[in-house]
Formats: sequence, structure tokens, C-alpha cells
Amino acid sequence: MQDFLSQFTVFWSPAELSANITIFLNLAGALLLGCIVGYERSYHGRAAGMRTYGLVCMASAALVVLVGYPEFWFGGKVLTPTAADPTRVMQGVVTGIGFLGAGVIMKEGFSISGLTTAASIWASSAIGILVGVGFYAAAILLSLLSAGCMVLVHRLEMWLPTQAAIAITMHFRKGYQPKEAVMETMAKERGYLMMKRTLSINMTERGQEWRFIAVAENKHVAMSICDLSLEMEKVEGVESFQLAHAKS
Repeated sequence: MQDFLSQFTVFWSPAELSANITIFLNLAGALLLGCIVGYERSYHGRAAGMRTYGLVCMASAALVVLVGYPEFWFGGKVLTPTAADPTRVMQGVVTGIGFLGAGVIMKEGFSISGLTTAASIWASSAIGILVGVGFYAAAILLSLLSAGCMVLVHRLEMWLPTQAAIAITMHFRKGYQPKEAVMETMAKERGYLMMKRTLSINMTERGQEWRFIAVAENKHVAMSICDLSLEMEKVEGVESFQLAHAKS
């Protein structure tokens, strides 16, 4: 029993811990840089924000940095001496997880959900790979960083200034000809910018149907979606409408 336990102490030797600390510093730096890039996307109301970018960047770093320490894999191979190339197995795992992650991403109209869940699934695969090759400390730290990213970064994202987006669908009465400039002015007066590149116009039996995304210039000043719904009832020519929070 003592010999059995002594074999596993290799995974917590000073050399192994030093490698794990180096990996941790790489993961923390990758998380920070990923969040910085993700904030730019989050600020402009895009679906992939700080958490998604942070998780993907960190998981990518984990999968690359561990390749730099093959001499520490499997506890220096004291338990499972092998001539096989684990990186080929890692490649297969990451590819398979990619398909699984794609399955949880949902798109409905202008709204996209599930990106952070997909990124967290990919990050969990990196955690599993770290455990598999014997970097237990790094795997624990990656788990804590991933959980912290999903919980704390979301709060940070809510605190930082961002441009909230609302998907607007408007049905105009038959024969009414809406003007883009009028819609743009209407949105601006209520604290929103009409994203012209998202505008789509459909002609139905009931009349024209307009769909577009309006982005808040300042989320603390712009009207809430409830107040905006009351204002929409007053818009000339609108027969019915639909409002929903969106990520473009």
C-alpha cells in the first residue's frame, strides 16, 4: 500500500507543482486577455461576450501549454509508460466536444443563446485532458477559473457600460408606408440607435413587416423594454409589434 501511495506522490512533487504553477499563470493571463477582447463584443451587444471569449481563450491556452511539458505527463510516466502520442487523443476529444458544444447553441430570430454553455463544455474537456495527463493542480485551478469566469465575469459585464440590444418586429396596417428616417428618429428619442444593417422588410397580406435591432446608447438611460412597449402603441401606422431582448 505504501508503494502504491508513493507512486501517486509523484504527481505532487516540487517539479510537478512548479509546472502546474506555470500552466496556471498562462491560464490566468489567457482568461484576462480573452475577457478584454470579449468586452468589446459585449459592449456592442453581440452574442459572444466576455465569458465566452474568456473561456475559449483559456481552454485553448490549456490545450497548448500542456504540450510543452511532456516530461511531466502521467507523473513522468511512472504509472503508465507508453510510446503513444497523447496529443492525437486530445485532438479527437476536442473535435468531438466541438460537435457537442454546437448542439447547445440556439438561434431564434435575432437572439442567440447557449454560446457560454458551449464554451464551458469545451473548457471542461480541457479540464478532463489536464486530469488525464496528470496535471491535477492545473486542472483544479482551471475548474475554479472557469466557474469564476461564468459567475463573476457576468456581474462585471453587467456593471461595465454596454449597449443593450432589443429586437423589434413591427406590423404596419395595410396601405401605410413607413419611413426609415421616422423609425430612426423614434428610436433615438427613446435612447436607442437603429441598426440599419439589421433591417429586413417583408410584405404580407396585412401590410409591411419591419424587423430590426435597436441598440441602447446608454443602458442606464434608455427606456426599459416594458416602457418601450407602451411607447410602441402610440407609433402611427403600427398595427401590432413584438419586442425581445437580443444579442446580434
